[in-house]
Formats: sequence, structure tokens, C-alpha cells
Amino acid sequence: MTGQSLRALSEANFEDNEISINVGGFKKKMRSNTLLRFPETRLGKLLSCHSKESILELCDDYDDTKNEFYFDRNPELFPYVLHFYNTGKLHVMGELCVFSFSQEIEYWGINEFFIDSCCSYSYHGRKMEPDQEKWEEQSDQESTTSSFDEILAFYNDASKFDKQPFGNIRRQLWLALDNPGYSVLSRIFSVLSIVVVLGSIVTMCLNSLPDFQIVDSNGNLDEDPRFEIVEHFGIAWFTFELVARFAVAPDFLKFFKHALNLIDLMSILPFYITLIVNLVVESSPTLANLGRVAQVLRLMRIFRILKLARHSTGLRSLGATLKYSYREVGLLLLYLSVGISIFSVVAYTIEKEENEGLATIPACWWWATVSMTTVGYGDVVPGSTAGKLTASACILAGILVVVLPITLIFNKFSHFYRRQKQLESAMRSCDFGDGMKEVPSVNLRDYYAYKVKSLMASLTNMSRSTPSELSLNDSLH
Repeated sequence: MTGQSLRALSEANFEDNEISINVGGFKKKMRSNTLLRFPETRLGKLLSCHSKESILELCDDYDDTKNEFYFDRNPELFPYVLHFYNTGKLHVMGELCVFSFSQEIEYWGINEFFIDSCCSYSYHGRKMEPDQEKWEEQSDQESTTSSFDEILAFYNDASKFDKQPFGNIRRQLWLALDNPGYSVLSRIFSVLSIVVVLGSIVTMCLNSLPDFQIVDSNGNLDEDPRFEIVEHFGIAWFTFELVARFAVAPDFLKFFKHALNLIDLMSILPFYITLIVNLVVESSPTLANLGRVAQVLRLMRIFRILKLARHSTGLRSLGATLKYSYREVGLLLLYLSVGISIFSVVAYTIEKEENEGLATIPACWWWATVSMTTVGYGDVVPGSTAGKLTASACILAGILVVVLPITLIFNKFSHFYRRQKQLESAMRSCDFGDGMKEVPSVNLRDYYAYKVKSLMASLTNMSRSTPSELSLNDSLH
């Protein structure tokens, strides 16, 4: 490069002086005065170069005959750089990878501060949480994968009947008892089970009313004989249901590892334990205190309502959500505990001398718990102005604390609900009339790809240290 051309580039007063930029084959002529508006950028620094060596430090190649600078960069992103020099603002399109864009503007010496307000919030949000906008897609993939794993386990259990006596008959009974909606028989059995459960719960509730209670010769309250008949019928049905499921189970050892089968067992245990306790008390009057145990066990019948989970997709999804949302629930309890501790001490300090209901810190704990959860019994209320302001802050803080984890829990519930619906649909479409025929149609390529992607993501999380590494891994995926 001649000294004259170098001096021409360094003269900022020549507004018509142009330089040629070639970015990956994308050619553009730019005015010197446009580039000098941002002298700290890579192109702006080119105008202050006085030797070819200094120029090659800023670009990949230079043609002094054409006065053209070559850059081995992505030509699709360079129009954003051009727009920045013309307007002074950066805009980020939604389909762009934020990390590739961040690397590109860093190369050109453009600060993220110049991103316009209309794109700044979305850009920084995507950069901080790159998977947030793809949650629905990933949730669907996880749902499909989880359902596929469960379907394979379901077919594995169904195949065990092929080697057992009366395998086809037992398999059909197993499908009818364990999969509501599989056939007409299973629907009828499901409806009967729901009616018996609801009847048992209603009977227990009505039995607590004074109009339906009977006083025996010793002055003790006893159940109405009509309710006892309903209770005994319910226990007989629940026992038959559990024994029938156990008799046709494909694997007896794993039967009680299933949560729904444990619920069935717990629904009848209180009755038989109460029966044994009553027999012991009658034979040994000195053990009369065991009668109180029987009364407590009778109240445990309310847990029979959990048997409806076998017939309700929503209840099973709720159980899975609570099981896998222990972190979110823990955060909720932690936030509540911190808020209750702070506001109870503040309320105690303000109201202890004027309000008997808030005279101790444990009493203030109750008041803060009721206030933060927005229940508001009104049994204890502050009377002073400072106390009312504290109560207002406590209520507002409670609303924020309760709302924060709800979105995360709801997203997980939606995920498990979709997965459960897909699983039920796949099970109901199965046909084992003549034994095992074929595994349901599943896209094994997608399943394998998701498993590999999950493995790579786990390895990436262990070794990730910079955003550029994250961008590289995302591009590979």
C-alpha cells in the first residue's frame, strides 16, 4: 500500500473517500466519515492504520490495487453491522443464534450496549436462558421419550404372559383391571370402582352427622347399621379388586412396588387392623386404650379417595408433578419461612404491648403464616398504624412468594399430563388377541437422537465455561 493511499485513509476530512469491504464474498463500499463515527470499532481502526502490517492485524487480507479489505466472517450477519454504522443501533432478529451474533459483534468491536431497546430485552433474556423459548419443543420430545420408555415396559410385562398357563386370558384380565378404557369390560369395572369409592366416602361423612349416630347401651356412639353394610360391601369390593389384580399380575414381586397398588392396600388395611384391635380389646379389657387406635384408623378411610387416581389422568399427573417438583416446592417453603420469620418479629416488636394476640413470637408466626398465604382468618389483627403497614407488606410479599414458583410447577404438570395422555392412547390401541404381535409404531430415529442429545447436553454442562462453547455445542446439535 502506498503512503498516499494510507494518508488518504487517515484523513477524516475527505467525506467522499470510500473503502471496499469484502466479507465472505459480500462486497460493500463504505464512506470513511461513516466509519469514523465509531473509531473504536474494527473498521474504524482501519482508517488510522499507517502500514500494511497494522492493516493485516485487523483484517484477513488486503488488496492494495483495489483498496479492498477481506474478512473471513459470516456474510449473512454483516448486514447487521452495516445497519449499525448507518443508524448507530443494533437489531437482532428472532431467528438468529444470540451467541453467534454476540461473537460476531465482538469481532467487529461493537458493544452490546448499542442493541436497540426493542431487541435488548429479548436478546439478553435468550442469552441468559437459551432454552426458555424452546421449552415447549423440548417438553414434547421428553414427553414422547418418556412415554416410549413406559410403553416398552408395558409390552415387556405383557410378554410375560406368553410363558404362563392361561396366558392370553390372564393378559386380557390384567389389561381390563389395570388400564381403564382399554375395553368395554375395563370401562364397566372402572365405573363400578369409582361408584364404590365415592359411596364409601359419602357414607363416612354422613356417619359423622348426629342424626345418623346411634347410642349403644353403654352410652357410646356407634355407626348406623345401614352404613356398616355399605362399609362392609366397600371393603369386600376393594379386597376383591386387590386380590384380582394380584392374581393376574405379570410379576408378583414387583406388584406392590407400584404406587397405585400400595394405595389399594392402604385403603383396606385400616379396616382389618381395626377388626383385629377390637377383637383384642374384647378379649383383654386391660388393653382398652387400643380402642383409641381403632378410632384413628377408622378416620384413615378418607385416604380411599386416592384410589380415584387409577381412573383419573389428572390425579396421576398431579402426583408425578409433586414427585418431580420437590425443588420448586422446597423453594416455596423456603421463601415462606423467611417471610414468616421476618414479619412475625416485626409484628411482635410493634404490637406486643398493645395487642394480646401478638404478644409472643410464636403467636406472630401464626398471624404471619395466615397473612402470607392470603388466607386471612381475621382472628388476630394489628391495631396500630405501623402494624397495619407491616400487615400490608406481609400480604403483598406473600402474593409474590406464592406466585413465583407456580409457573415452573404448572409447566411440569403440563408435561406429565401430555405424557400420560400419550401413554394411555398407546395402551388402548394395543391388540393382544393372539398374543404378542408387534411393538407400537415409534420413531426410533427421533428417540435415539433425543437420547444422544441428552447425553451431549449433560457432558456439555459439565465442561461448559464460556458462551462460545455453548454456541458451538448448540450448532452441533
